[in-house]
Amino acid sequence: MIQRIQSIWLLLASLLNSGLFFFNIYSAHQIVNGTDMLVNMRVNGPDEFLLMLLDLAIIVLPLFTIFRFKNRKQQRSLVGLCIVADISFTAVMLMHIANYTHQNPAPINGSYGIASVLPTIALVFLFLALKGINRDEKLVKSLDRLR
Repeated sequence: MIQRIQSIWLLLASLLNSGLFFFNIYSAHQIVNGTDMLVNMRVNGPDEFLLMLLDLAIIVLPLFTIFRFKNRKQQRSLVGLCIVADISFTAVMLMHIANYTHQNPAPINGSYGIASVLPTIALVFLFLALKGINRDEKLVKSLDRLR
């Protein structure tokens, strides 16, 4: 059952979450000592250790879940764990951005990067994978009923 559609959704979610290492989450101009500096917030930044750990978790968990195809109950619970991890990553990311915008000196002209949207798209793929797993479970139960 590794060739099922939920495997594709889980792989896409993992690939999107790995894109967080390559794109900026948030960037803003900050004036330090009269000099305008562009500051970028990334997952692999110096002060973002928690974000990096959560990102590694939301990359590895869907990949691990793909290979649990023989046990659909466990696969379903692992996808639920992936969803919770993805939501917690988004919450921590937004808290880091809020803390960054309230520091002294305050940044000006801040904008969200493409990496701030990637976990949300990955969350949609995780829900689609959960739907595919539930559909497989329903199919197996209906086949058992016919025997």
